[in-house]
Amino acid sequence: MSETSGTPHRRRPLRRALIAVLSTLGLAAVAATAATPSAIADAPTPPSGWTQVFVDDFNGAAGTGVNTANWQYATGHGYPGGPGNWGTGEIENMTSSTNNVALDGSGNLRITPRRDASGNWTSGRIETNRTDFQPPAGGKLRVQSRIQMPNVTGAAARGYWPAFWMLGTPFRGNYWNWPSVGELDIMENVQGLNTVWSTMHCGTSPGGPCNETTGIGGSRACPGATCQAGFHTYAMEWDRSTSPEQIRFYVDDVNYHTVRADQVDATTWTNATNHGFFIILNVAMGGGFVDAFGGGPDGATVPGHPMVVDYVQALTSGSGTTPPPTGNRDAYSAIQAESHDSQSGTTPETTSDTGGGQNLGAVGNGDWALYRGVNFGSTAATQFNARVASGAGSGVSGLVEVRLDSRSNAPIGSFAVGNTGGWQSWRTVPANISGVTGTHDVYLTFTSGQASDFVNVNWFNFGR
Repeated sequence: MSETSGTPHRRRPLRRALIAVLSTLGLAAVAATAATPSAIADAPTPPSGWTQVFVDDFNGAAGTGVNTANWQYATGHGYPGGPGNWGTGEIENMTSSTNNVALDGSGNLRITPRRDASGNWTSGRIETNRTDFQPPAGGKLRVQSRIQMPNVTGAAARGYWPAFWMLGTPFRGNYWNWPSVGELDIMENVQGLNTVWSTMHCGTSPGGPCNETTGIGGSRACPGATCQAGFHTYAMEWDRSTSPEQIRFYVDDVNYHTVRADQVDATTWTNATNHGFFIILNVAMGGGFVDAFGGGPDGATVPGHPMVVDYVQALTSGSGTTPPPTGNRDAYSAIQAESHDSQSGTTPETTSDTGGGQNLGAVGNGDWALYRGVNFGSTAATQFNARVASGAGSGVSGLVEVRLDSRSNAPIGSFAVGNTGGWQSWRTVPANISGVTGTHDVYLTFTSGQASDFVNVNWFNFGR
């Protein structure tokens, strides 16, 4: 968002910003059978040396929705304030209805495209609430899912675009920073073809170091049974233990595509990978990738074929399980607000404050940002300082709160802020806090009685 407009716009998560003409761009494919497909009871036990950091086995009663402690629904034809048709040209209306997104009672999630009597398409898209999936320093992250793509081929499959993929955390709350913040397409498929595509998106668009909007992609046929006829395991391993760093893509443990850090310049790689990611499952209808393989949907397309997902699992190995390393932030030095490890509802933007760089903008009620491993030392911190600005309208104000280790914990301190004279009119506001020692994850949370944005934050620190 441009700060010259004077009013931050609310930004909520999107799928991606622009689409490919001939791309491996966005969604990973999975197969679904007309009959109830077989499923394993649970995700596999992590191998030796790996730690499970997330799993959903989709166990539950038939006809129920997903576990909203793990997932959020993305609905409509795009994120509010973001590009229409999810930025990809797809035509469906995403819903949270169990007609489109539901457990089947046999340990599977089904995302099912539907077409009504007027020819309008609906489908489903879910995203993890968590946005902190990345490897520990010097370690690895593996994200995998056992999926059957919609079991439909030929003319009946025109327009189908299922996917299993990830977006860089800074995208959640800022719909216009793709592809620089990174996208990892673990599995996508179109038109019922027996092909799985995987892609990394990064850099600038169009063109740029990552050949956007196509990205850096690879593909192959599914081993054994076709992608549509059976379950396959689709996985991504992001490896920070190698030099250069690598991101590897697998189908049934066959590594068919690898992206290395030295394939692009260092700035492009850093911008795409220096943060967490969130995980997405969806089935689109139509769009740029579909158009590259003949288009659709059309009158021959047969609705009602689901992508069937047995589980989604994330594992880490190496020097830690939660990046960045504990204690890597000094509580008493300025912590740049845009350097968060995870967030919801905010967006980074260029600041005119002393020193330049970026601030965290478009902040309103319910938004938050997480800063891991803040080291307070053995002598208690008793004060919190934040550099804030606000161009909020008359009567609009809210609280900037500090919480430790969990967003559900009570604030240890807070201060109220309203209009400071403009969204780039900065002032440093102090607040007393309960004494804190040791190392903690710090959450900034924002609470207001109004729906409007009420504050920008440039940096914060603590004092004794």
